[in-house]
Amino acid sequence: MRLPFFNILYPPKQKGLKSGYRLWIWLVLLGLLTAMPGTESWAKRQKRAKLFGARETRSNNIKPFKKWRGALDRYTKKKALQSGSCKENLFNKCHYQKWNAFLDKIRNKKPEEQIRDVNTYFNAVGYITDQRNWGVKDYWEAPDEFLGKKGDCEDFSIIKYLSLRRLGFKEKQLRVVTVQDTNLQVGHAILAVYLNDRILILDNQIKQVADHTSIHHYRPIFSINEKSWWRHRVAKTPSRR
Repeated sequence: MRLPFFNILYPPKQKGLKSGYRLWIWLVLLGLLTAMPGTESWAKRQKRAKLFGARETRSNNIKPFKKWRGALDRYTKKKALQSGSCKENLFNKCHYQKWNAFLDKIRNKKPEEQIRDVNTYFNAVGYITDQRNWGVKDYWEAPDEFLGKKGDCEDFSIIKYLSLRRLGFKEKQLRVVTVQDTNLQVGHAILAVYLNDRILILDNQIKQVADHTSIHHYRPIFSINEKSWWRHRVAKTPSRR
């Protein structure tokens, strides 16, 4: 017994029926589904799924990223550090206990709230350039260094990354992203969090957590987590003559 719906898609053979009939029906149904309220188009879903709409190529070889690996290695070696005087300016047991207390306070919140609180908490820390802080052009800090001496954009991203990891986020959900700020024409670093079907951006230059589709002045260069890195390519906009 044939159902009415299938009679439309697969009608009985009739004399003079055009060969494109079924294709036309499929196109009409596809158009109706796309136009349904709350249904995103395929193109919009693809754009939302790609960081800043860029094409990306993945590699599991993170050995060349010595600054990133160095920050992670120093964190691993010092994360159990709970000694030193609380009067010291450099990282000490009180800094570590304060970090733990903050994470414990938000541990039972929803993921969206944890992301927001981590961004707000660390954005309140002072900004300082690597040249002033370390005497070098570029240095990626471990959390103890950031908490003891403040830091610049990638250092904000690293401690937010590791804070979310300690709260239970998986490494595949997190990436430190280097971008070109096309407004200021300078390099910058942010944290991207992949949550459900969204990519949320934690940025020391932006007060609120933002969806990546709402930010238009960043061109991604590469992103990285503990296991992989991605090269990003943004299609060039054709020049107008």
